Amino acid sequence: MACTNCSTGSKDGGAPKGCQNKGTCGTDSCNKLTVFDWLSNMSLPNGQEPFDCVEIRFKNGRKEFFRNTEKLTLNIGDVVATEASPGHDIGIVTLTGELVKIQMKKKGVNHTSSEITKVYRKASQKDIDIWKDMQSKEEPMKVKAREIAIHLKLEMKISDIEYQGDGSKATFYYTAEDRVDFRQLIKEYAQTFKARIEMKQVGFRQEAARLGGIGSCGRELCCSTWLTDFRSVNTSAARYQQLSLNPQKLAGQCGKLKCCLNYELDTYMDALKDFPDFETKLETEKGVAYCQKQDIFKGLMWYAYADNIANWHVLHVEQIKEIVAENKQKRRVASLEDFALEIVQEPKQDFNNAMGQESLTRFDQPKKKKNNNNNNNKKRKPNNFIRNDSKK
Repeated sequence: MACTNCSTGSKDGGAPKGCQNKGTCGTDSCNKLTVFDWLSNMSLPNGQEPFDCVEIRFKNGRKEFFRNTEKLTLNIGDVVATEASPGHDIGIVTLTGELVKIQMKKKGVNHTSSEITKVYRKASQKDIDIWKDMQSKEEPMKVKAREIAIHLKLEMKISDIEYQGDGSKATFYYTAEDRVDFRQLIKEYAQTFKARIEMKQVGFRQEAARLGGIGSCGRELCCSTWLTDFRSVNTSAARYQQLSLNPQKLAGQCGKLKCCLNYELDTYMDALKDFPDFETKLETEKGVAYCQKQDIFKGLMWYAYADNIANWHVLHVEQIKEIVAENKQKRRVASLEDFALEIVQEPKQDFNNAMGQESLTRFDQPKKKKNNNNNNNKKRKPNNFIRNDSKK
């Protein structure tokens, strides 16, 4: 749901104007992992107090729930100071009201728990200046932190750094294949950066979600825009969808299998319920046939005899079930040719240039050589005139 300031304007030729709110958009649609408050225009019944918890976003989509004990009037986009250990942190309100209770239930957080920290106040200009100053130090700090880890010969990667709003603590997010002993590393960091250090190990999928990027589909990564839970993805998901097991195409930015392989898996599984098992063999008088390929969308399966693998026969699923039923009664059909279908190849469509557009490769054609005969004739003309004058 976009805010009205992000829409296009006719004066600018349809170019998007941009809200220029720097992450504090009123509808919170400019941030990643956003939730649209569809109850914002509805008023509460008489006598009912608003829900006392709010959802607050920090760096790279990290969200936590806080209790509004001071009964502050908070709206989406407000910058607030929250309780932290030690000191306080600065975040942006992303959700208020009854939807917060639904989000807490979805994430398994008990809204009646006393462990929920509280919101101190709305952030002052001094708080925001310190917060922005700490954010500007994170990127050069990441480079220095990686150099220290390499110097200590630790097999780990510092993927991101997040400063607390008051600058008293810095959280280092890292990835590693095995367990890392970073006791000496923490001492080096504390001495170099003069802050309290906290190390958090994240998975490769969580690292990609924090850093963000563009997927092979051309859109932003799902994990950094809307995906909140990371389910395990197996190669069987690609096999069920008849995808080639090419690691370069199936792997995402995190180096693991793409999360989108699970999106349509349930639909494929439901469609495969009507198909015989891929290992089902058909017994005929000409020999035993094995399945080579199947088309889930058209309901077709390709079978070939064991002694002639190169010759495939196309059968419909219903015909295969008939043959299997005959085999269960210990009867063999004559051959697969009696049941095979003739696949008519669709004619190729030739797309013509109906709009009369010019070829994109018109500039790639080599230039024609100039005819040298014209130049030679021009050079000979003065000689001819001189010769005619001499005859006179």
